[in-house]
Amino acid sequence: MPFTLATWNINSVRLREPLVQKLLREEGPDILCLQECKSPVQKIPTDGFRDLGYPYMIARGQKGYNGVAILSRLPISDIGDRDFAALGHARHIAGQLENGVVIHNFYVPAGGDKPDREINEKFGQKLDYLTEMRDWFHTERPEKSILVGDLNIAPREDDVWSHKQLLKVVSHTPIEVEHLGQAQEAGGWVDVTRRDIPDGQLYSWWSYRARDWDAADKGRRLDHVWATPDIANAGHSSRILRAARGWDQPSDHAPVFASFDL
Repeated sequence: MPFTLATWNINSVRLREPLVQKLLREEGPDILCLQECKSPVQKIPTDGFRDLGYPYMIARGQKGYNGVAILSRLPISDIGDRDFAALGHARHIAGQLENGVVIHNFYVPAGGDKPDREINEKFGQKLDYLTEMRDWFHTERPEKSILVGDLNIAPREDDVWSHKQLLKVVSHTPIEVEHLGQAQEAGGWVDVTRRDIPDGQLYSWWSYRARDWDAADKGRRLDHVWATPDIANAGHSSRILRAARGWDQPSDHAPVFASFDL
């Protein structure tokens, strides 16, 4: 069963409902995973998505912040969520397709501004969240699974506009990269995006603070598509829809796509 999947930190699904609809109409992914929905589940605007051919949704929500959702053309079953680091946040959901493939949608904490857990509780929460992801993957080694989401870490030197200048900036610090790498290794996850696009600068996020984000191009690759080794070779056609960052009232993230022949 071939399908195309996209992941996108939408930064409020209700505010940006027209952009989600635009993506569904113009790009037509079979599955769209959203993060930072900022809405209780019952207030996610599902009618318009259903009218565009996406009758299935599983989600976890909160008023005003966090929140993850999976919209799908294909039947998908809700198989639960985990509260990593006991934060009480809606940051993970898992769904299973009829062919047995499990899709994990993650929204890892951003971690605040200071990369020091002694003075910044949020940074400690981020590291703890990643540690618990690692431990879970060690205990319950995933199979036939895809992990997507805003992981809030750009791990490679070419995943940021300036490796040297961002070494002490949250999202690219060595300790974050190490923690993410340990979680990836624990599950045997393959970075599908970088397997398909192995070389060159690659970004999925550009700050709202830049007056002209496109010209400045000071981006980071915070959004990821991973797969377990048993199905990773079925992944292909990875891309980032950079143009979406320039849409009217955009999210600061761009959607990341991959296709799978399973």
